[in-house]
Amino acid sequence: MKMAASQGAVGPATALQGQHYLNVAHWNPGVMQQQQHPLHTARSLERALEDAVCSGMLNISGRKLRDYPGLNYDLTDTTQADLSKNRFCEIPPEVCMFAPLESLNLYHNCIKVVPEAIINLQMLTYLNISRNQLSVLPKFLFNLPLKVLVVSNNKLLSIPEEIGKAKDLMELDISCNEIQVLPTQMGKLLALRELNIRRNCLQVLPDELSDLPLIRLDFSCNKITEIPISYRKLKQLQHIVLDNNPMQSPPAQICLKGKIHIFKYLNLQACRLDKKTDTLDLPSLGKRCLPQQLTDRYLQPCLSSSCLCYFSKHTFILTTMSDSTFRAPYCQHLFVTFSRGNQKDFSSTDPSFTMRRKMEHLREEMEQIRLLRQNLESRLKVLLPDDVGAALMDGVVLCHLANHIRPRSVASIHVPSPAVPKLSMAKCRRNVENFLDACKKLGVPQDKLCLPHHILEERGLVKVGVTVQALLELPSSKPNQLSTI
Repeated sequence: MKMAASQGAVGPATALQGQHYLNVAHWNPGVMQQQQHPLHTARSLERALEDAVCSGMLNISGRKLRDYPGLNYDLTDTTQADLSKNRFCEIPPEVCMFAPLESLNLYHNCIKVVPEAIINLQMLTYLNISRNQLSVLPKFLFNLPLKVLVVSNNKLLSIPEEIGKAKDLMELDISCNEIQVLPTQMGKLLALRELNIRRNCLQVLPDELSDLPLIRLDFSCNKITEIPISYRKLKQLQHIVLDNNPMQSPPAQICLKGKIHIFKYLNLQACRLDKKTDTLDLPSLGKRCLPQQLTDRYLQPCLSSSCLCYFSKHTFILTTMSDSTFRAPYCQHLFVTFSRGNQKDFSSTDPSFTMRRKMEHLREEMEQIRLLRQNLESRLKVLLPDDVGAALMDGVVLCHLANHIRPRSVASIHVPSPAVPKLSMAKCRRNVENFLDACKKLGVPQDKLCLPHHILEERGLVKVGVTVQALLELPSSKPNQLSTI
């Protein structure tokens, strides 16, 4: 309302100021600029061209020019040219003859084609031709020694394969176009640090980008559903922007948690495919090996399993997976504490006994998880994926189980849809809380109820199994009596 009121008062105020200016010699910036615009513009343009002759920096930005004004000036020694915010329909041929030119800014013009004469600019390292009307990037453009190329907000449908020749390119911005596929030759841009492919029509990310030393990657506002597993090799990546994509792998819940969780998911997926343990290729965690004497003395009982050793502060972590017992989604960690200052403490314990006990405990947990899967699949007549924790995390399956035990015990269930295949964390939490409330009302003892984070964070499948088992063991007459009442 305030904005509307101020806009409504503009007309009378302007009229009064104009009348005042005609009667009295009063300085008014708006009126002065309107009265002296042609002369002022011409004089300032001449001054800008004269300064460019002396300094080698041409700045004629924001003057609504349609024709190049520097025909009568010797600007061949220009190293920086700013022609942005004008109305040029083409790159002036005179500018393409500036041999020493290093930076060229053509932002916000009406340019439709890049002329072949631009190849004369063999010292050009910065080119900004964004917010124009380009539909094609010419192949010869990548024969220039460009380090920064900005071609956002155009009408590009594709990127030529010759982009692989731009060996010195460090920053590439092709956002806000209509590009559908990225060429695999982009994997040859070994100097590329920043890549912005935001707001295009991309559906797949090429695996070849995983070989680049990227620091920032922005592929938001596309149609991408999956991050390639090979992207876990991007060890120098500091910023990744992927919002407004129908992400399925990693799931949306993991993407919201940030880069660390995304990389951890990619590593786990790689382990499942390769049938190996999680190598955690994160830059913050390096893989170490135990000393040879400890390996020989204490790890002999574990030679039948696949073992990897990590060293973090004063704790050795043995990541163990037996191919005959455990599947990749359920890799577990065994911890053996080791203090640098007290290495003899190991002599007082039997490592083989400790590790056998750990292995037996893990087998018991695996058996309880198998029982949880069996109970859910038999009652609901569904087939759950290998990763039971991920399948239960949104609470949908558990709410259906409660309604199966007693109809309408969970009145409202948030379920995914084709448009939004993954629920938000808030909706997942509501489902889980509704399930636990239904369990309380149905009579599950308090000591057998799991907590919400056991389901949402996949950290307590055994406790979830206890809750489900207690729910299924409730007397069949109790729900009927409650419903009758």
